Amino acid sequence: MSSRRARRLPGMPTASTARRMFELLEPICLVTYCADEPNEELAALGHRTYWDGYFASRAAPLGRVPAQVVHAAFYSFAEGEAARHIPSAWQTVPPEVSRAAWQRGSVTALRRILGEELAGSAGLVRAADLTAKAATGAPTNGRVMYAGMRTLPVPSDPVDRLWHCATMLREHRGDGHVAALLGAQIGGTEAHILSALDCGIHPAESFGRVHHLPKARLAEVMAGLRERGLVDDEGRFTDAGRETKRGIEAVTDELAAPPYAALSADELTELQTTLEPITATLVAAGSR
Repeated sequence: MSSRRARRLPGMPTASTARRMFELLEPICLVTYCADEPNEELAALGHRTYWDGYFASRAAPLGRVPAQVVHAAFYSFAEGEAARHIPSAWQTVPPEVSRAAWQRGSVTALRRILGEELAGSAGLVRAADLTAKAATGAPTNGRVMYAGMRTLPVPSDPVDRLWHCATMLREHRGDGHVAALLGAQIGGTEAHILSALDCGIHPAESFGRVHHLPKARLAEVMAGLRERGLVDDEGRFTDAGRETKRGIEAVTDELAAPPYAALSADELTELQTTLEPITATLVAAGSR
């Protein structure tokens, strides 16, 4: 079983372009989840746990929607997980305050890791400008999280702008990934199992994003994947499972390509070139 490929329109950037940009931009976004500063900012506001801050901040661009809407938009969390944090985390701290703290901590961490010279370089300014051009140039149709991000102002500070626009593109890609998962009839928890196996984690149930779930629920998920022929009796990928995962990633890449149509070929090359030293520095530091 595999996902059906998205049809690329004439003139649209290729899936390989989207994959390369994902590789270059993802380490910028991972600072938010790996570095200490964002969590410290959120804890200082009164959020009790990491996940309170995460849900409060990431979901903030959606407005004060019910937990069911956050669950649908995020997709990959187990039933009830969003409801443990929304709306209670917003009652502790207003969503826009949490979001600002999350961003402030992320940008502080990004500056620290990059160092004064690289953070203040002309290359970073240009990378921020071109990333912003791509991030603000794509249609929002069907892109719930991306559309929410588009309602926020683009920062004037270059480091802040780079983080904000890289995160916007990450949410655009994430919306497309959800569409790819739905097309392949892969649920959110199942998606984590497939990702864990793709990363070589076995048993997949030990993966940090699902290991806390009730054993009965995890057993049910694994049984469903075995019934579909995606994992074997030992809980490892079958050939069909690997092909399904490859198909989902291929569709995700294709659906992530539209923002880069806003850039000329020369601008795209320049963006990749200016991002390379930034990404290399973040990768070396583990984005933390």
